[in-house]
Amino acid sequence: MPPPLLLLAVLVVAAARPGCEFDGSLAGECHRPPAADSATCVDLQLRTCSDAAYNHTTFPTPLQHRSWEAVEASSEYILLSILHQLLEGQCNPDLRLLGCAVLAPRCEGGRVRRPCRHVCEGLREACQPAFDAIDMAWPYFLDCHRYFKREDEGCYDPLEKLRGGLEADEALPSGLPPTFIRFSHHSYAQMARVLRRTATRCAHVARTYSIGRSFDGRDLLVIEFSSRPGQHELMEPEVKLIGNIHGNEVAGREMLIYLTQYLCSEYLLGNPRIQRLLNTTRIHLLPSMNPDGYEVAAAEGAGYNGWTSGRQNAQNLDLNRNFPDLTSEYYQLAGTRGVRSDHIPIPEHYWWGKVAPETKAIMKWMQTIPFVLSASLHGGDLVVSYPFDFSKHPQEENMFSPTPDEKMFKLLSRAYAEVHPMMMDRSENRCGGNFLKRGSIINGADWYSFTGGMSDFNYLYTNCFEITVELGCVKFPPEEALYTIWQHNKESLLNFVETVHRGIKGVVTDKYGKPVKNARILVKGIRHDITTAPDGDYWRLLPPGTHIVIAQAPGYARVIKKVIIPARMKRAGRVDFILQPLGVGPKNFLPGLRRTGPHDPLGGASPLGEGMEPNPDPLRARRQPSAGGSKPWWWSYFTSLSSHRPRWLLKY
Repeated sequence: MPPPLLLLAVLVVAAARPGCEFDGSLAGECHRPPAADSATCVDLQLRTCSDAAYNHTTFPTPLQHRSWEAVEASSEYILLSILHQLLEGQCNPDLRLLGCAVLAPRCEGGRVRRPCRHVCEGLREACQPAFDAIDMAWPYFLDCHRYFKREDEGCYDPLEKLRGGLEADEALPSGLPPTFIRFSHHSYAQMARVLRRTATRCAHVARTYSIGRSFDGRDLLVIEFSSRPGQHELMEPEVKLIGNIHGNEVAGREMLIYLTQYLCSEYLLGNPRIQRLLNTTRIHLLPSMNPDGYEVAAAEGAGYNGWTSGRQNAQNLDLNRNFPDLTSEYYQLAGTRGVRSDHIPIPEHYWWGKVAPETKAIMKWMQTIPFVLSASLHGGDLVVSYPFDFSKHPQEENMFSPTPDEKMFKLLSRAYAEVHPMMMDRSENRCGGNFLKRGSIINGADWYSFTGGMSDFNYLYTNCFEITVELGCVKFPPEEALYTIWQHNKESLLNFVETVHRGIKGVVTDKYGKPVKNARILVKGIRHDITTAPDGDYWRLLPPGTHIVIAQAPGYARVIKKVIIPARMKRAGRVDFILQPLGVGPKNFLPGLRRTGPHDPLGGASPLGEGMEPNPDPLRARRQPSAGGSKPWWWSYFTSLSSHRPRWLLKY
């Protein structure tokens, strides 16, 4: 037989092999097309897919696996089981559930139901950057056109169980007004419904948005209040309140859920104080930073007084010890003349440890919005603490370690404590009695020292001043105590948010009126500068008194102004600056901290405010293939788990 005919015969035989088709994108591997829709249903027995939205599947699978053993031994299944580790929690568990819909297809009434194509396409758009970051190709079995169907073809949403009925609303008991607040503990789904229902009621001044996902895939849901939701308005200060960073400290979570409803209702009722606050301030409330830990604590039940169960996130990480330790670096820089000790870049080595997705979401959030003021709500004592939380002498557990803004931090802390009836209670038996003589406020390191805290990071990486509020000695109070706790904290929360309007604010422009972003605002005698936002506006929290304020930016002459802030002034004074260009170079400009490594691993503008270009994630150095065509860093780890060599994950 002539060679061309022989080749043709070989191709015919190959094509005749049952279900085998060639796909060049799969590195020459043989994969069969999806099975027919009719099938025999069997119980779903895959551990990695145990939380799927269905209980029955069928064999063979679309990938032609014919037994549980074959599925569990496949490289596709192994990938699903470790994907959350490779992607550092991003898109988890969405991608895993999407993959399960292919590896273990849904079977109902003797027929296979295919997952929806639009769900796959939306997830691919959202998650492709995570794959690019580790130099991994999009898995072939998540091909949205090959293994998924359109809605008009009777598909289903594989993520429906993950959403857990969050879109459904809970009807209030009949006869209750819309201003009714249910003083109870809220599950994750209940919390999400309350936030979204509240945002709908006050749509002209409120909206909800997610800043990311927890390790177990729950949205870190924020509700924002502003006269223009979703927009930063010129010279309108931004405030954030965060609860439940420790999953078993739940009072803060509930206080913010109640505050959400209170702000909306009072605004609609015409409360002048609340209307003024929402019309002049952009307020962001994140009731639960650690929804996964909360689930563990809630399973123990209200009234549980333990100090460990549910404290950490699903990775067993304490989120308030997981932020970059910039305080140690600050102490090293503080004694160096001519070098800045604010807006310190994140050390490259930080990214080589475990960074929780919740922590990373907060850091990205802080880069996106020019926050001025913040509070983190905790439980376990009754006191307000403020930075620094890490002692300037690491061996000293209780050592007063103030920031350059010690006076302002005391003012902020007192704004909360002095209107809190229990913090001011002189009873010897009250919770947190050891803080009475201090006025129920304390420098964090003077109380106890720790590294990786969120408050220190806020102060040293951004313009934001954050305090820590301990709401009471019981971490998970019984439901009947929640109304009383709300009454004790409502005025304190409002009073604290209003302090964002203390000090000065203004706009920095050039002589043509063009905003100067990342210009520095210096205050003589306080070695901590803040920087202007992209629109050139700034906010500088300052205590009463006389201050010498300086504005400067590279290429411009500095401008100096004298500012007097009266003791009872509760509205920020307007202080604008117009910068004139220098003839030659950025003279009279204090140099920033100089580094040779990446400055901004989170992406976006440099926190130094010196016009630096965005820098890549430092992990990409080890993620990218090395010269000579070697495999990505994850290849040896993946292949050590199996004898398979999934070349379809390689991009090169």
